[in-house]
Amino acid sequence: MTPFGARLRKLRQQRGLTQAKMAKAVQVSPAYLSALEHGKRGRPSWHLVQSIIAHLNIIWDEAEELIKLSRVSHPKITVDTRGLSPLATELANELSIRISKLDDAKLSGLLESLKSN
Repeated sequence: MTPFGARLRKLRQQRGLTQAKMAKAVQVSPAYLSALEHGKRGRPSWHLVQSIIAHLNIIWDEAEELIKLSRVSHPKITVDTRGLSPLATELANELSIRISKLDDAKLSGLLESLKSN
């Protein structure tokens, strides 16, 4: 599941909407919405995010949060380290190998460390 998918599911459920109803309202298939919520589809388009925001009647900070989450929710990414130091390449490779073995506490610590720089 992606950060965007998790937040979308929570917002949808808080409003008592089924995937089918929400999918129809934002003009996507229920299968696509399910895949988006479960992180099996890539980053949603800007237009889809805007449709979701409008349909859920989300404003200000909550809308900005959803937009931000959509930007960092691509489930399959590529890290280009060409032109960077060998350490950058090693870090990217180690992360790709070990990420599935890290628990949420370690992931949180790494994420906070990266965000603080």
